[in-house]
Amino acid sequence: MKLIDLHCDTMSKIIMAENKAELKENDFHVDLEKLIKANSLAQFFALYVDIEKVDDYFQYCLKMLDRFYQELEKDNEKIAIARSYQEMVQNEANGKISAFLTIEEGGMLKGKLYNLRNFYRLGVRLITLTWNYPNQIGYPNYKREYMTRGLTPFGREVVREMNRLGMIIDVSHLSDQGFFDVASISTKPFIASHSNARSVRNHPRNLTDEMIKILAEKGGVMGINFCAAFLSDSSVSKIEDIVMHIKHIRKVGGIDVIAIGSDYDGISCELEICNISKMDKLLYVLEKNGFSSEEIEKIFFKNAKRVIKEIL
Repeated sequence: MKLIDLHCDTMSKIIMAENKAELKENDFHVDLEKLIKANSLAQFFALYVDIEKVDDYFQYCLKMLDRFYQELEKDNEKIAIARSYQEMVQNEANGKISAFLTIEEGGMLKGKLYNLRNFYRLGVRLITLTWNYPNQIGYPNYKREYMTRGLTPFGREVVREMNRLGMIIDVSHLSDQGFFDVASISTKPFIASHSNARSVRNHPRNLTDEMIKILAEKGGVMGINFCAAFLSDSSVSKIEDIVMHIKHIRKVGGIDVIAIGSDYDGISCELEICNISKMDKLLYVLEKNGFSSEEIEKIFFKNAKRVIKEIL
């Protein structure tokens, strides 16, 4: 089974390890060897920066971006950047995994649309509009008092410009009102790259049933997050809980809105699916729960592939 994973934080771990880790092979959840074992079609790599813990977060993001390209160059026969649907198709034809570059924290734009355009020129194709802090774009879902606060005027400009450029808008971490603002403004599908169902696990990082329906109506997808805190009250990320969320989302929004957004290397809980190479465990449990091959293909890669084709 092919796989597209919409979110991992592997580049953050690699750069924090300095010269002691690389993408080819490491002890993290994601590396090139594990992606090959997972039959990965594409992996989305986030440039995540905690803007309150890094002095010059913009330069740190550029440093991480440069390291991303350095890591790809080391194994350019097995993995390559994808900046469009066509490049992903060509990479697959050449036997290469596609690496999509993303930014997790819209604060990296520093309130300037020219930074958005320059990141686009550097290969970034998805931006998670907020992380856990308010920024020039809007408010996060980290604190409940932020949930009713929507996009700023600049945030609305960002949505329109991302639509124009052909970039994927990611509402994971965004406030509830911010979600609804994106839904009303965006003329293209958008995604929640790593979020689950709030009706199953009442956590502000998850989407309500209303949001799931709107996301489905807009043609977007939500990537199932493997973090235990977003799945259930267990401290262990269990496959049965992942499937419970998938079943609920299918019931509410249909099978076409479900994708994978593992959040690997951004989560520290115990995992029954211990790394990306073990994704067949989820496949087998989905089969046991009555999911058809066609449905599993949609979850694992086809739904994400459709969105990539439409936006990029």
